[in-house]
Amino acid sequence: MVWQKMPQTWYEGPFLGNALLGSGIYAEPGGANAVRFNVQHSEVQDHRPEFGSLFGLARLPIGYFTLEPVGAITAVDWRLRLRDAELTGTIATDKGTLTLRALVHNSRSVMAIEVTPTSGEAAFRWVFHPAEAISPRVDFKPVPDGYTGNPPAVVEDHHGVQAAVQPLLAGGQHVTAWRERTRAGRRTLYVTVAHSHPKRTARDRALKDIGSASALPYDALAPTHRAWWHAYYRKSFLSLPAARLQRFYWIQLYKVAAAARADAPVMATSGPWLESTPWPATWWNLNVQLEYWLIHGSNHLELDAVTRALGEFRDNLSNQLDAPYRKDSAGIPRTTDIHLVNGGAVGGGGYAVGIPGQDPPTPEVGNLTWALHNVWLTYRHTMDESVLRDVVYPLLRKAIAYYLHFLTPGSDGKLHLPATFSPEYGVNAPDCNYDLMLLRWGCATLLDSARILGVKDPSAPRWREVLTKLTPYPVDENGFMIGAGVPFAKSHRHYSHMLAVYPLYEVTWEDPAERELIETSLNHWVGFEGALQGYTFTGAASMSAQMGRGEDALKYLGELMRRFIQPNTMYKESGPVIETPLSAAQSLHDMVCQSWGGVIRVFPALPAAWAELMVHDFRTQGAFLLSAAREGGRTRWVRLRSEAGAPCVVRHSLDGPIEVRDGRGRRLPYETVGAGTIRIALTRGQEAIITARGDRPDLTVRPVEAAEPAPRWGLPAS
Repeated sequence: MVWQKMPQTWYEGPFLGNALLGSGIYAEPGGANAVRFNVQHSEVQDHRPEFGSLFGLARLPIGYFTLEPVGAITAVDWRLRLRDAELTGTIATDKGTLTLRALVHNSRSVMAIEVTPTSGEAAFRWVFHPAEAISPRVDFKPVPDGYTGNPPAVVEDHHGVQAAVQPLLAGGQHVTAWRERTRAGRRTLYVTVAHSHPKRTARDRALKDIGSASALPYDALAPTHRAWWHAYYRKSFLSLPAARLQRFYWIQLYKVAAAARADAPVMATSGPWLESTPWPATWWNLNVQLEYWLIHGSNHLELDAVTRALGEFRDNLSNQLDAPYRKDSAGIPRTTDIHLVNGGAVGGGGYAVGIPGQDPPTPEVGNLTWALHNVWLTYRHTMDESVLRDVVYPLLRKAIAYYLHFLTPGSDGKLHLPATFSPEYGVNAPDCNYDLMLLRWGCATLLDSARILGVKDPSAPRWREVLTKLTPYPVDENGFMIGAGVPFAKSHRHYSHMLAVYPLYEVTWEDPAERELIETSLNHWVGFEGALQGYTFTGAASMSAQMGRGEDALKYLGELMRRFIQPNTMYKESGPVIETPLSAAQSLHDMVCQSWGGVIRVFPALPAAWAELMVHDFRTQGAFLLSAAREGGRTRWVRLRSEAGAPCVVRHSLDGPIEVRDGRGRRLPYETVGAGTIRIALTRGQEAIITARGDRPDLTVRPVEAAEPAPRWGLPAS
């Protein structure tokens, strides 16, 4: 990514992070002659549940450094090198030049910024500006009654190490510590953040971290950081001929690893790069799910915080419900803090778990079930039964039990739900499609899970009854409705009423009887201009990919890029959010490979312009690693390696007669099970290579040529 113009906002500047510590870099607002390096941390939050997750449990801003040169800034020339996760470049002034290198270290959680000034800029300075420790929502909503602000930070000197100590009224503290060291004319600023609650131990930890990091020059810190990132990118590979989209995709891989790790908090709406936002928490009615989809296909399960967090904080998920339901049920509110807790204080902006049948409308019921679909995807892409046994099965059992408390038979002999809330349409609807679709998926998944785990569950007959008797999804002449008696009748960004199509793949294009319903619903949804947002178009792209319509999928991604994606590939609505660009990477995945329903589909929805394409070690359901090449508009070869010995059914997309060989060139038997679809018996660790009969293509993995030049992301000169 390139900057030859000074970025002015969060949406334009470079960004660094390691899922905990994050920094966005841009000009100091208001015309000041300085560059801002934000300092934010994903663990730093308030701890007062009485004011809800949006004030009392919200993430808290920390502050920022300004790099203040001697002379007036005249130009910048920066590169964000994705492979190294480092910002490099120069700041030119009318007094000289500042040459900089910056990183947020992958494992040390320390930001290091090395600046080499020319003589005229030798006296530049760094200044830290502590932020007020109050929810960023204060810029959008009034402070709740009774709310008292945290006291200001106090800056201390500890033998050359500065520490801004921020006490919290709920107990604990967060501390920003920094030190500048000069070596051979190079000045390096080291910065760290530590958070502790309820004890006040953050200061000692921050001072220790700065002490050890600042003992090392930049060139000694960087190699271990770079090594992690170099290994990260080699876990999968995707090369497209569309240069702008190709670059966008790799930036999303950088962004998700800068924002997510399995042992970090589940991503909040702006990742670790907190800014002024109405959404200073973790959002569970769409955002979390979309943020993490791309980790599966790109083979980056080391980033899966959702599975870890739901398992670790499972007890909190029962406590979010009203008392009568806590014994056997669980749910997740629309918003939570990093421990999956929500204060439920609506006056402070909190949202409790919805209660079916309650009027006026309450928040959603199905968020936990949808989040568990993400965890189920982790199971399916790894075939790790511990994920199924320890997280999916016990929590999904409780999520579905909550629904079953309210499910009642109607005069038609069908089972019905009382009114619930579809994100975020604005009214409650009986037999709400958001909930019916998740309920049906949940019951089917519980039965499959019990079979796999060898569990004889006493609730299994009830789950089967639901699958047999659940009322059909409400539809009208425009397709899927919000719920019974509530048509989809206004512009709305969410596709929650269509989850059965995507991402659940329960109503699919491969069933001819469903095609008219899917197409009508999709066209009706995106046909309402006015409230559509970026993830409207990623959802439409992925649904089009399921339909095998690569041109339509590319069109929707083009609309996303044209309308919503910012110069640095970030995204905004009324505040900064990061789920949409990350979900656009998943839409690309859906065009390149789909593996739902027990079938791996190779190149199911490629536009004609993508005549050349290469994918390597793409992770599919069943725990297969897929590599494949498209040459001259045709699939040339497909290679699958089995990690779990699961059944392998592949729609290979090759034309004409084929042959299947193992990694040593020996023929493998296969069974034809449909048009262009074969079943191969692969054991754990075994590999199959599918080619046209008699063909011996070069299996080298290499990038394809760009079909046309395209500008780089960032702010290049032109």
